[in-house]
Amino acid sequence: MRLSFFLLTLLAAGCQTRPPQESAASHSPSRVAPDARLRETRWVPRQLAGQLVAVPADTQEPYLLLRADGTAEGNGSCNRFRGTFFSEQAGELKFSPLMSTRMACAAIAIENEFTRALGQSSTYRISGDTLLLFNATNAPVARLEAVYLR
Repeated sequence: MRLSFFLLTLLAAGCQTRPPQESAASHSPSRVAPDARLRETRWVPRQLAGQLVAVPADTQEPYLLLRADGTAEGNGSCNRFRGTFFSEQAGELKFSPLMSTRMACAAIAIENEFTRALGQSSTYRISGDTLLLFNATNAPVARLEAVYLR
C-alpha cells in the first residue's frame, strides 16, 4: 500500500504543467531591470534642454559612448566628436572640451544642443535604461536612453 501511494505521488509530481523556473512569481510585472552601465553603453539623447529630440530624416541618430579608458566619443548627428570624461566620485560626470569635425547638416541645432549639454554636465543618475545629466546647479540638461545593438 505504501509503495503504491509513493508511486502515485511521484507520478503526480512529474505531471506539472510548467517547469519550476516558470512559476507565477517569475512573471510578476514588478520585476525591475538592472540599471544600464555608464561605460560601454551607447547612449542616445531623447531630451535636451527640456525639449524632445526629433532627428530629421536622412540624418544620423546622435549618440554618446563612454569607454572604459575614459574616452568619450559619439556623433552629434552631423559630426563625430571625441574627448575625455571624468567620473571620479559617485554620480560625477564631467567632460573635457570635445573635438569635432565641422560639417553642416539639417540637424546642426540638435548637435549644438547635445554638445552644449555634455559641456554643462556635472553629475548624472541612471535609472534602468535612462541616463539623466545635470549641471552644477542640479538642473537637468539631458535625458539619454541606452540603446543595445543586436
